[in-house]
Amino acid sequence: MSVILAIESSCDETSVAICNNGKITANVIANQTIHENYGGVIPELASRVHQQNIVPVIQQVLIDAKVNKNEINAVAFTKGPGLLGSLLVGVSFAKSFALALDLPLIAVNHMHAHILAHFIDDPKPQFPFLCLTVSGGHTQIVLVKDYSSMEIVGETLDDAAGEAFDKTAKILKLPYPGGPLIDKHAQKGNPLAFKFPEPQIKGLDFSFSGFKTAILYFIRDQEKIDPDFISKNIDDICASVQHSIVNILLNKLKKAAKEYGIRDVAIAGGVSANSGLRNALKDLALTQQWNVFIPAFEYCTDNAAMIAIAGYHKYLNNDFVGQDVSPAARMEF
Repeated sequence: MSVILAIESSCDETSVAICNNGKITANVIANQTIHENYGGVIPELASRVHQQNIVPVIQQVLIDAKVNKNEINAVAFTKGPGLLGSLLVGVSFAKSFALALDLPLIAVNHMHAHILAHFIDDPKPQFPFLCLTVSGGHTQIVLVKDYSSMEIVGETLDDAAGEAFDKTAKILKLPYPGGPLIDKHAQKGNPLAFKFPEPQIKGLDFSFSGFKTAILYFIRDQEKIDPDFISKNIDDICASVQHSIVNILLNKLKKAAKEYGIRDVAIAGGVSANSGLRNALKDLALTQQWNVFIPAFEYCTDNAAMIAIAGYHKYLNNDFVGQDVSPAARMEF
């Protein structure tokens, strides 16, 4: 028997989950709306709100899972990567909770957890498989050999796909968070209305800095002709941008699958909630004869359920850390 309490606080969601013998029995997420006033996450504000949320979220998850704190066998937490102040709140609480109840601690890599979110529900991918992990800070193609053995075979050389969505949203004067709004507008637009360049990067790596600049110059030039260009064409612009980003991602994933001879393909991370990416991957899977795995929406963005399932597999291997553990804003994969 194993009951694991898991804490996620890497950015602006305070989340806690309970994993009972490999099954998620509760997953509570407290979102932060304060950052909407600033057009992006303010690290100092995020850490303060984590401090306000952590105890109520812990209390709620124990109620939802019908678990007493004395029944918990281990505490898992996000060690990194993430915002240091936010991580400090989760790590400090995890260490204190474990110390008070004499429980072992399990440190989890946030990016590993995004990938292992595929093992929360059925169907589950078979090892080895490829996972395209896309978020605001990361874009990676990962060869997943086992629960604890993963290798990055391609990654962004500069900006991440999530940043390309967010920066485009700012250029289009959409409110924060802009990525989901681009997706919403894209569903009503023509993805072939405007053409944007695809970066020609060798191998399996990505680059989005030039792509963002191309969009900036495109909008600037069009507004010189028509100051209302954005408002008149917002759906088509968003659809075209989304189509281009998805093509960049999937062309590399297709190349990786061919190079490694793998047919089990997954996506993970915040951008995996994008409908354009999800639908395009399903369509590509039909032509490539892939087995595709896409997490439920609730497990795409930052959540403690993925930390819990990653912690569960570490628990089975007695992979624990001591009270001297510290959070890490950056971590080796």
